[in-house]
Amino acid sequence: MDRDLSKLSIDPSARERPGSHRRLLIVTAAAVVAILVIVLWLLTARRAVEVSAAPVREARAAQTAVLNASGYVTPRRRATVAAKITGKISQVLIDEGMHVEAGQVLARLEDVEASAALLGAEAEQAVAVAALDDVEVRLANTRRTLERARELRARELVSKEDLEDAETAVASYEAQAALASKRIESAEQSAAIARQNVENCIVRAPFAGVVVSKDAQPGEMVSPISAGGGFTRTGIATIVDMASLEIEVDVNESYIARVTPGQGAEATLDAYPDWGMPCKVRTVIPTADRQKATVKVRIAFDKLDPRILPDMGVKVSFFEGSEDSTGASLTLVPREAVRFERDQTYAFVVKNGYVERRAIRAGRERGSDIEILAGLRRGEQVVTSSQGGLHDGLRVSISK
Repeated sequence: MDRDLSKLSIDPSARERPGSHRRLLIVTAAAVVAILVIVLWLLTARRAVEVSAAPVREARAAQTAVLNASGYVTPRRRATVAAKITGKISQVLIDEGMHVEAGQVLARLEDVEASAALLGAEAEQAVAVAALDDVEVRLANTRRTLERARELRARELVSKEDLEDAETAVASYEAQAALASKRIESAEQSAAIARQNVENCIVRAPFAGVVVSKDAQPGEMVSPISAGGGFTRTGIATIVDMASLEIEVDVNESYIARVTPGQGAEATLDAYPDWGMPCKVRTVIPTADRQKATVKVRIAFDKLDPRILPDMGVKVSFFEGSEDSTGASLTLVPREAVRFERDQTYAFVVKNGYVERRAIRAGRERGSDIEILAGLRRGEQVVTSSQGGLHDGLRVSISK
């Protein structure tokens, strides 16, 4: 059977061009990626990256040191707190490192006997007041009797002796009333002493500070004087006023002429050798130690820091001139603001809500800061840390 093979041919208009479907997929994917990139860019541009910033500041350069000395950090106010009376501790309410306020209760002594004595004194005071009330009642009655006796004597109805007896009775009760008043005063004083004895069982902080030593425990005996062969405590705690920390150094008397009150200096703690702290001479103690041939000098910190602790070793460099002497001006920024990348040194400067990457020239490290030789001006804000990556032109917000 013959078949017409011409019917099996394909219509050229219905034939699909090779690769057209693949190109369509590529174009569609590229369009989706472009849209995502645009959306991501828009979202990123609207959200500001949170950063921490610090100002660029100027400081006076250190002057030439004319003398070096070593010493220790000492507080001007340091007290070993003890009880005013001898007694057994019932409570200790503090521990080392605790901050206390002036008048805060540090410890309590057993006050059973003192409280009983106070109750007895208050009872005696009440008895004295009642006795005075009784005498005043009797005095009022004798005064009325005296008035009647005088009226009757004026009419010669009573004898002179009766009148004198009435006058004597009034004088007697007046004397008894005066005596009762004195007894009340005495009872009040006794009650006040007993009340003070109860208060003496409470040990309070003499000033605000930090407890650096806890020297007694509940159950131990304490006394303001040494007693008991060494078994009785004389102190309960030692408190230091951290706001009164200063430096005490011994200067050889041969060089004491180089030190004057108000003179500028720089202190370096042995625990932080890279941290120089500005300070000034507070006073030169006007006496010398003949055995060591030294003079004590006390130096005040310009600014205290929690890292400064009592009895830390410290080295001090005394500068020529007073603390107000002007030296070369330094431009300083925190160490965290300076960034290093290969052979480039730069910092991010915050301007009008955006960061600007700026090349800088850094100098020496000065404690927690770095000296800037070029690239930054005083008052500009530099980024010290950020919540994300930084680049030139990025929108940022400074955290509070």
